[in-house]
Amino acid sequence: MKRFWKEFAQGDFWVKGSCVIMGLGCIKRGQIVKGLLYFAAEVLFLLFFFGFGWKYLCHFLTLGENAQLRVWNEEMQIYQRVPGDNSMLILLFSVLTVATTVLFICLWVMNLKSASRLYQLEKEGKAIPSLRQDASALLNERFHVTLLAAPMTTLLLFTVLPIIFMILIAFTNFDANHQPPGNLFTWTGMQNVTDIFLGNATKTRTFTGILGWTVVWAIFATFTNYIFGMILAIIINHKLVKAKKMWRTWFMIPIAIPQFVSLLLVSRALEPTGAINVALMALGWIQTPLPFLTDVTLSRIVVIVINMWIGIPYTMMTFSGVLMNVPEELYESASIDGAGPVRRFISITLPYMIFVTAPATITTFVGNINNFNVIYLLTAGGPASLDYYQAGKTDLLVTWLYKLTVDQHDYALASTIGIFIFMIVSICSLAVYNRTGAVKKEDMFQ
Repeated sequence: MKRFWKEFAQGDFWVKGSCVIMGLGCIKRGQIVKGLLYFAAEVLFLLFFFGFGWKYLCHFLTLGENAQLRVWNEEMQIYQRVPGDNSMLILLFSVLTVATTVLFICLWVMNLKSASRLYQLEKEGKAIPSLRQDASALLNERFHVTLLAAPMTTLLLFTVLPIIFMILIAFTNFDANHQPPGNLFTWTGMQNVTDIFLGNATKTRTFTGILGWTVVWAIFATFTNYIFGMILAIIINHKLVKAKKMWRTWFMIPIAIPQFVSLLLVSRALEPTGAINVALMALGWIQTPLPFLTDVTLSRIVVIVINMWIGIPYTMMTFSGVLMNVPEELYESASIDGAGPVRRFISITLPYMIFVTAPATITTFVGNINNFNVIYLLTAGGPASLDYYQAGKTDLLVTWLYKLTVDQHDYALASTIGIFIFMIVSICSLAVYNRTGAVKKEDMFQ
């Protein structure tokens, strides 16, 4: 970078003029189309910034001053709306304007680099690349840039910008009482964070309780499926077991049916008047319906067991594929050395399966932290509790976030929770993944 600015400082009038009029250096040295494209980008940005973006960006610090009003019109005898500011649009388009400005600055620097490079080529007496040569470079030595351009653009538009917008919402009071354009929301700093940890006892108790249950749920939901799926795969793939295809087919039935259909059906069956309680009472095994979905402990056990029912087949199929690819020579060598079945499993099968499935297990753990379907479709987060703020005893952080957003319109608190979910998931997954054997010893099993 220092070398570039040094070369730029030594450039001629046309190079330095590119600071103000983009593409000037390219046009001067024969790259007319490229220079005009730079100039067109500059014109479009200025039109966008001063014609659209600035009117929102100038209100960014306040998020609007004048709310929409309803004024009585004596002549027409009706209420008329007087337009005002809209905090949501101000924040959204301000983020878009800043992002566009950052991209324009990058393009501006590229323009300066191009002008400086062309000046150096002319100074050294070398040929100036033509438009066809530049296009050819994008399909050859710079083909990686061409391939990555579209994915990076979509990543920026549909991932990075929404995340930035969500983070900014967490520092406002955007809730049911502050709905623009009628009621503007404003910046509140760290209030939502302090409410979760220190300021509001109910929200603090809700967050810590749900976070604890989320971690417990993720551990049980991941490792019960992992362990029992492994055991089931080993049993089915054992050489003494006949009709392996039939057994695999039977265990695949729960995941052949759409998950939401199975979960809704099971949820109805577990109700006090559902099929399971009715059947148990008809058999005389119970006198009153079991509180499958209304007792805290029992409902948490139920969601873990049902998750095993729909999750074990997935891990069983994964382990079946792994087991069929373990080199048979390893078992033969171990048998010659006198290793029994247990020793062969501990020394060969288990390390191989853990090595191959560790990254997928981390992904499963992260998915279970955000496992919306199983919890919401089975219990809807219930049983409800007066100790919690807009949440139930089986709610995960993600289902609590959903309720705050859809039911309560408390977007600021929901955004704060979303940030903590992102931090927890990203830190845990990266830390664990980098310690797995799949990363440290990636060349061992090939």
